[in-house]
Amino acid sequence: MRVIAIEEHWTTTKIDRALRAQPAGARDESVAWNDRGDIPAALLDIGEQRIAAMDAAGIDVQILALAPPGTHGLPPREAVALSREANDRASEAARRHPTRLRAMTTLPMSDPDAAVAELQRTADAPGHVGIMSYGRSGARPLDDPAHDELLATAATLGRPVFIHPQIPPDAVREASYRGFDPTLDLALATFGWGWHVEAGLAALRLILRGTFDRHPDLQIVLGHWGELLLFALDRIDGLSRLATHLDRRVADYVATNVHIATSGMLTPRLLRHALAYTSVDRILLSGDHPFHRLDAATLTAFLHTLPNPDDQQKIAHTNAESLYGLPQPPAEADARTTTSLQENS
Repeated sequence: MRVIAIEEHWTTTKIDRALRAQPAGARDESVAWNDRGDIPAALLDIGEQRIAAMDAAGIDVQILALAPPGTHGLPPREAVALSREANDRASEAARRHPTRLRAMTTLPMSDPDAAVAELQRTADAPGHVGIMSYGRSGARPLDDPAHDELLATAATLGRPVFIHPQIPPDAVREASYRGFDPTLDLALATFGWGWHVEAGLAALRLILRGTFDRHPDLQIVLGHWGELLLFALDRIDGLSRLATHLDRRVADYVATNVHIATSGMLTPRLLRHALAYTSVDRILLSGDHPFHRLDAATLTAFLHTLPNPDDQQKIAHTNAESLYGLPQPPAEADARTTTSLQENS
């Protein structure tokens, strides 16, 4: 069975340095999570070592995605230059490994016009198949009218927008996430809770802004099984009574414009819950490499919780192929991964 993992992180030395060089108050403290164990080296590698890790895990294709917090928090001029360089490096990696690597485009969202220009520049670049974004750039949310041209361009080009979690604004952290020791404060504001609230809220704001009425072809992806959105959807859909400017109910947009990724959390009960609120056609496999490390045995066991082989194929690869416009694999590549997964079943 072919396996495509869609949210596989990397970064560049220049971006990492630029993020850490930001002044206090502007610096995104979540970069601290990029420093654990062998994560720094794994993030910088989009070559042979990454391909070897993919082979060991039974992964045929990774879609590269710049590690958080991306270039969103950088000043416009710096964000433009570093985003362009990252996109060119991702293109080169896809040229070197045309059957193994694709990439989400990194955009300088602190300059909305430049973000549109960069998306257009990479429209035909090798390997670029989607967009890695966040819910805010500085104080400007993704649903701000300043970004509407970008979202329209993404819809026209067929580029899905992955909304990745990011740390809450400092005022929100002060009100809701501090009061423990600094490490626990940061964990609560990031992977422990805050990241996921921020990403789910960004998607919800896009819906309430009428984004999908203006751009019905726009597709977004939420990791971590929907960033809490699915878990509260029955309650959230009550907003439909007040959002009378929308063409449809809030839950309807989730069903037609939102895709759900696993982000390394290969947990059967989360799969069962997601299938109660969305279709198997909208669930994507993502490993969240290198923060999670998939292995073939775990992957096989997870896919086999679905009794229907067609559904297994959808989550393993066909949903990603459809959403990201990926070509079918050479027969020998598909056979290699099928053998690897069978050995671990």
